[in-house]
Amino acid sequence: MPASPPNPASIDFAALDMLRVVHELGSFTAAAEKLNVNQSAVSYTISKLRACFQDPLFVREGGRQVATDRCEEILAKSLQMLGMLDEMLQPDAFAPEQATQNVTIACNYYERVLLIPGIVAAIRQVAPKMTVKVISSLSDGHLRLLRREADVLIGPFERAESGFHSRRLYGEEYACLMDPGHPLARTPLEADRYLSLNHVLIDYGAGWQSAFLRELEAAGHRLTPTIVVPSPAGLGTLIAGSDLVATIPRRLGARDAETLTLAPSPFRGRFDVSLVWAAHTNASAMHRWLRDLIWSACRG
Repeated sequence: MPASPPNPASIDFAALDMLRVVHELGSFTAAAEKLNVNQSAVSYTISKLRACFQDPLFVREGGRQVATDRCEEILAKSLQMLGMLDEMLQPDAFAPEQATQNVTIACNYYERVLLIPGIVAAIRQVAPKMTVKVISSLSDGHLRLLRREADVLIGPFERAESGFHSRRLYGEEYACLMDPGHPLARTPLEADRYLSLNHVLIDYGAGWQSAFLRELEAAGHRLTPTIVVPSPAGLGTLIAGSDLVATIPRRLGARDAETLTLAPSPFRGRFDVSLVWAAHTNASAMHRWLRDLIWSACRG
């Protein structure tokens, strides 16, 4: 006999939200703690959804509850509905001086060093009771927005498809950071000379490629690094007193300008630093306030 279709009467927003939390945390116990319910309530709800969708939804692998393909499909379709419900429940006004919410910002090293201090200071000045959490965005920052793991995403990210909004903060470009004693520290770098240098390449992982590398490869060149590191952290110490050169965002390199030389790169790889958010927070008064505050703090 063919399988019976899901019974819509047995599905509600609370059950779908619980499915989302279990998916996010990979644990029935952790989901129960976050939702402030008994673990038996989580187990019962997931069992009800399993019966409804006729799929196990989660399988235990390596100590975690790992979502099935069917579960991923259900969540992808239900996140939009949950977002619409969130919008309907949002208050029309927001008073930052009384707010006690936690806001989560997803970003990476560049933003944590250059932008987060000013953003945190601005939030604490006008909303002293709020708390701020900063998490890494890596290359999946947009998924963190959809999964409600972050309120906003900051960085060189754009998203053209529906479900996201963005606002440009400013433009940035790459430059070459080297020791002042480097033989070419004050010599204009043409492509051939640049490619012959001893490069420190920052490999961020997760398939991310810096804009200057895309520009360099589009011109038919290939960079052969001398050293590969996973982050710009500690670059100044690594480069000082050596013949190494790192190509990094200009504003980040400017932090070492007193002790190192920052020279123009023949491959500037211009890009925008943007503020990105998911559509389900677009109408929220609190999120509108947060986005305006971040824009002002980063532009000031």
